[in-house]
Amino acid sequence: MDRAALLGLARLCALWAALLALFPCGAQGNWMWLGIASFGVPEKLGCANLPLNSRQKELCKRKPYLLPSIREGARLGIQECRSQFRHERWNCMVAPATAAGPLGAGPLFGYELSSGTKETAFIYAVMAAGLVHSVTRSCSAGNMTECSCDTTLQNGGSASGGWHWGGCSDDVQYGMWFSRKFLDLPIRNTTGKESKVLLAMNLHNNEAGRQAVAKLMSVDCRCHGVSGSCAVKTCWKTMSSFEKIGHLLKDKYENSIQISDKIKRKMRRREKDQRKIPIHKDDLLYVNKSPNYCVEDKKLGIPGTQGRECNRTSEGADGCNLLCCGRGYNTHVVRHVERCECKFIWCCYVRCRRCESMTDVHTCK
Repeated sequence: MDRAALLGLARLCALWAALLALFPCGAQGNWMWLGIASFGVPEKLGCANLPLNSRQKELCKRKPYLLPSIREGARLGIQECRSQFRHERWNCMVAPATAAGPLGAGPLFGYELSSGTKETAFIYAVMAAGLVHSVTRSCSAGNMTECSCDTTLQNGGSASGGWHWGGCSDDVQYGMWFSRKFLDLPIRNTTGKESKVLLAMNLHNNEAGRQAVAKLMSVDCRCHGVSGSCAVKTCWKTMSSFEKIGHLLKDKYENSIQISDKIKRKMRRREKDQRKIPIHKDDLLYVNKSPNYCVEDKKLGIPGTQGRECNRTSEGADGCNLLCCGRGYNTHVVRHVERCECKFIWCCYVRCRRCESMTDVHTCK
């Protein structure tokens, strides 16, 4: 092998080592599938051509009819993440490099997917929850032969109370089973202390997302009887809206628990005086503190908050004081032109006035 070839091989090895350092073993198994949200009809491409790891491709081949649900789960999670954090310093921005490169070639959320921070915790939880929600919905809609409604509740209820289980209860247990099968990579398949800590954290947060879906299951009922008397009610269990699940996970994010970067028999709280307080399966966990999202960091792909629109009168996270990190803000006037005071004229057209309005827009310095 000549010198140029050896040099090229050395550079390739260095690049691969850098990639492995950036995305430790186990992280790859969880972010690649998010690229499927960009495909219009993923089932037409076949499992081999989708941004899935080898284990997910094998599961995809066995259950190709779940591809639309996998895509919808990714879309739900991404959309809800961006909605919950749209006014925060970290606004769950999708990495711009993903749009330019081939799908599945880079992590959709960039640095946050492997940082082990509170933001990592939320991403993993909301994506796992999105997959549960979409698969369960498909089951209830009758789109798959392998699952349908939850039949374990049938023929139960309270005769004296005037109600019984019926209808089509959402089979959330199947959705949770598939989410675990598709997303969770066993810890034994990893090497390195940091990889095991991050993977254990990610696995826990995946499950916390699933538990949020199960916790918010509600009971819907329909009345039966003469003239709407509601003598008997048929009741079934249904999932909450994904927005409500997103709000619960955002609350878990605000109260997330920092854990030790060393795993012994199980994960422990970082603060020694708090280690007797149990960690619950629906808690969100993180290892590392979040970076400074106020200022741009090109190395980590953090854009900073300069130029972000803020609310001058708000005291919340979207307020100019907090979002601009004390740097102040610029104000400029935006002119809006729209049709207004429209009237239907007989016959047959609509006449409108042209209305103008001026709005102050504030952006961070």
